[in-house]
Amino acid sequence: MSESEPIAAAPAPQPGATVMDEEDRLLPDFVERVLDAVEAGDHETAQQLVEPLHPADVADLIELAARDEREGLVAALADIVDADVYAELNEHVRETLIEEMEPAQVADLAGQLDTDDAVAIIEDLEADEQRAVLEAMEPDDRAAVEDALNYPEETAGRLMQRDLIAVPQHWKVGQVIDYLRSNDELATDFWEVFVVSPDHHPVGTCKLSTILRSPRTEAVGDIMVEDQTLIPVDMDQEEVALRFQKYALISAAVVDGSGRLVGMITVDDIVHIIQEEAGEDVLLLSGAGEGDINEPIIDTYRSRVRWLAANLMTALVAATVIRFFEHSIERLAILAVLMPIVAGVGGNAGTQTLAVTVRAIATNQLTGSNRWRAVGRELRVALLNGLTIASLIGVGVGVVLGSPALGGVIAAAMLFNIIVAGLAGVLVPLTLERHGADPAVASSVFVTMITDSIGFLAFLGLATAVGVVR
Repeated sequence: MSESEPIAAAPAPQPGATVMDEEDRLLPDFVERVLDAVEAGDHETAQQLVEPLHPADVADLIELAARDEREGLVAALADIVDADVYAELNEHVRETLIEEMEPAQVADLAGQLDTDDAVAIIEDLEADEQRAVLEAMEPDDRAAVEDALNYPEETAGRLMQRDLIAVPQHWKVGQVIDYLRSNDELATDFWEVFVVSPDHHPVGTCKLSTILRSPRTEAVGDIMVEDQTLIPVDMDQEEVALRFQKYALISAAVVDGSGRLVGMITVDDIVHIIQEEAGEDVLLLSGAGEGDINEPIIDTYRSRVRWLAANLMTALVAATVIRFFEHSIERLAILAVLMPIVAGVGGNAGTQTLAVTVRAIATNQLTGSNRWRAVGRELRVALLNGLTIASLIGVGVGVVLGSPALGGVIAAAMLFNIIVAGLAGVLVPLTLERHGADPAVASSVFVTMITDSIGFLAFLGLATAVGVVR
């Protein structure tokens, strides 16, 4: 569509043409055209523009609109913004839109979704609003959602779907096919059929391809795969994601404490979890909270300011170290210029090791079995890095300032601090993890304090001890 054409005459664009850029992001020009049509009251044109989009892209469009434009946009696209779009929305954006809806509307929306998506919509509501929505839901849907809400957040119980296909192992393939075709209330999206014992314990699985390619007279128990990955209902969602990744799962059965089949988790839910958990650890390392640009400003402020306050406290420790050597700095002012280099490079070295270690812990690459091997590896890397950087700074300072002694001091301090930084970067998160704390949350504060303090202490202490300061 040419930009010169009026909006009213614009034909509906095809996805991937004038709507998306090469990275599958909505073009700013397209977003502007939709919002202009909504503002002008031309809802028909807005709907024509948006109708070809996938629900995930419609959700992106709503998120890209300004906060005060979203309600009008959703109202204009009422026939298009369905339950699937709400399921794809950013949780903060979805929450603001849900707040404007009546309980009956939210209940109707939740009833159209899988249990896990319905729970995601309802779980963040205030207690009285949540109660009103649940009361407005159909009994079966309400029971499923209430059951899910009884499980802790970010566990398999919250993540799983209740709608699944389970059959006894004595059934014939023909019976299974007839059962799937004749029962309209069965789940519509599934990749495998779970085989259960009389007490509803999972004993195997059958892929749909296996069922379709097997004779109708074949017993399910003869074609099922007995080896399967079972997910405990109280397992943390991060651990669930790791199991899907490790065993290349498409779906997996969820079992309760007695081993009974209570739900299933599919890979499309896990993709979101992997993305969330990967980003979460990085943001926790920096103390940036959720790092969501749609998060309310006051929530972002609260999550960041406490870590800045913690960093202020650790900075005072480093400042105290400097104070011990104020007379040395007064006598040789160049020390004040050079000492941030030692602390800064050491801090970067510690951050590198810390990032690698936290990731290795999160992905189960680093466990009690290889803990000390990992420490030894990082120590060797730190030694090599330290020798290289120390040589460069030592020669540079010695030549530029004409003081080989000062060059030797800063080289020795740099080597020592980088080695300490490497050890801190691996030992701090390991220690926190061993004591049940999240290594991604507090590690950076401690590592920064250690590298700054040791850097200043090593450089200023050596400079004073070897007589560089007279």
